[in-house]
Amino acid sequence: MNWELLATYGPRMLGGLVVTIELVTLSIVLGGMLALPIAFARMSRIAPLRWVSYAYVYAVRGTPLLAQTFLVYYGAGQFRPELQAIGLWWLFRDAFFCCVLTFTLNTAAYQAEIYRGAIRAVPRGQWEAAASLGLGRLAVLRHIILTQAFRIALRPLGNEIVLMIKGSSVAAIVTVFDLMGETRLAFSRSFDFQVYLWAAVLYLALVETLRRVIDIIERRMTRHIHPASSAPKTG
Repeated sequence: MNWELLATYGPRMLGGLVVTIELVTLSIVLGGMLALPIAFARMSRIAPLRWVSYAYVYAVRGTPLLAQTFLVYYGAGQFRPELQAIGLWWLFRDAFFCCVLTFTLNTAAYQAEIYRGAIRAVPRGQWEAAASLGLGRLAVLRHIILTQAFRIALRPLGNEIVLMIKGSSVAAIVTVFDLMGETRLAFSRSFDFQVYLWAAVLYLALVETLRRVIDIIERRMTRHIHPASSAPKTG
């Protein structure tokens, strides 16, 4: 362990970890806001909505995140005059915001499929029972279907966040000084490979923290559900 190297670059790597958390958090939240409309479009009876949403999900899930990042970051420069004319160049000239946009569009496609599968997993009888009580379709969706679907989707969503945390390292390639960006900088100046071991430990700690948080949320959401073996006997 090179303590002098750790004292020199450790604080910068922790700062990069904060940037990684900010990048992933913004992307997951904004992607979640896009994901539900896309999921509903995928299940819509309106054919054009289904086709467009399917094409979007297919294209995003079928191409690498790195290629998507390059398309947004480097491709936006080809349309600088047009972007300046509509006042959006400030967004595309900043590498961090380009990564947020790319990661948002990427995770929205994956989250949409997670939500779509979770909604379809809710038994059809839930719709019918709620309709028999006179509840409107939106009320049923909001208070009954989505609450159950979110519980079903919680684990897959956790996996998607983990994948986004690890995938966010591509931001370093387009000059974002996240955790991997600071690690690359430290290695280029010190040529000491152990900085990558420190980065791996920080990524592992972040993922493990997320896993524990999801476990706590899942336990709280399912605390009213008892296994069949522990259910109270009657009669």
